[in-house]
Amino acid sequence: MRKLLNTLYVMTEESYLTLDGENIVVQKDKQVLGRFPLHTLENIVCFTYKGATPSLMGKCAERNTGLSFYSPKGRFLARSVGKEYGNVLLRKEQYRISDCEERSIPYARNMITGKIFNSRWSIERTLRDHAYRVNADRLKHISNVLYETLPKTRQVSSLDSLRGIEGKAAEQYFSVFDEMILNQKDAFEFKTRNRRPPLDNVNAILSFVYTVLAGEYINALSSTGLDPYVGFMHGDRPGRASLALDMMEETRPVLGERFVLTLINTKVIKDMHFEKQKDNAVMLNDEGRKVFFKSQFV
Repeated sequence: MRKLLNTLYVMTEESYLTLDGENIVVQKDKQVLGRFPLHTLENIVCFTYKGATPSLMGKCAERNTGLSFYSPKGRFLARSVGKEYGNVLLRKEQYRISDCEERSIPYARNMITGKIFNSRWSIERTLRDHAYRVNADRLKHISNVLYETLPKTRQVSSLDSLRGIEGKAAEQYFSVFDEMILNQKDAFEFKTRNRRPPLDNVNAILSFVYTVLAGEYINALSSTGLDPYVGFMHGDRPGRASLALDMMEETRPVLGERFVLTLINTKVIKDMHFEKQKDNAVMLNDEGRKVFFKSQFV
C-alpha cells in the first residue's frame, strides 16, 4: 500500500522555490521563509509567479512529487512533469475505454451515482444537525427527488442521457444550497451557481475549492500511471483534465461543498477575505487563501 505524504502550499506571492540538498527552500528576496524535507512531500502547490529553480523541478520529477503553479488568484498556470510512470498497457486500455462510449458508461454511471448519493447525504446532514434552523420540508423534498433520481443513472444507455440526469440533479441540489448556509447570510447569500468568473463570495470559494481539488486528482492520477486528461464522462478537450474532473464529481459534495459550508457556518471565512475585480469577478484575497489552507483542506 502506498503511503500518502503531505502537500505543501506556498501562499506568499513573491516567494521563490529552490533546492538545497534534499530540502525544498522557500525564499522571499534573500530571506528564507521555510525549509522542508522533500521526501515528506507528495505535492507542492505554488500560488506565485516567481516559480522554482530547474534543479528543484528536476528533483520533483525524479521523485514523482507533484509540482503545480497557480496565479496568486488561483488560476492554474503550469505543472512540472517528468518521466511517465506506471504501466503503459494501463494507459492504452484507458484510451481504448475512453474511445468506446459503451465501455465508458459503466465508469461514468458509478461517478454520477456517487455524486448524487453524496449530494443527498449533504442535505441529510444539514437536516440531522439543524432541522429547526432550516426549511426542513424543502430540504426533505429535494432529498427525496435526488433519491428517486439514483435508479435512473443505472438505466441510461448513453453519456448524453447521463449528463442530462447529472445536470438536473446538480440544479436540484444547488436550489437548496442557500438553505444550508446558516450564518453570515448577508455576505454569503447563494442564488445560483456561476463561474468564469464567480460573481459572489460563495461561488468564489466554490470555484477555488474545485481548482485545488482538480490539482490533487491530477497529481494522484499521474502518480498511478493514468492519464488525467483522458476521461470517460467529460469529453476530450485540449487542456482539460477530463479524468481528474470525472473522479472529482463523486467527491465534490463531501470534499468541496460541505467544506465550504463548514468554513462559512463556523465563521472561519468572512466577507473581508474576498475582493471584487474590475469585471465584477469575486476572488479570495491573500488572507482568505491563507485562512483556507490553514483550515486543513484535503
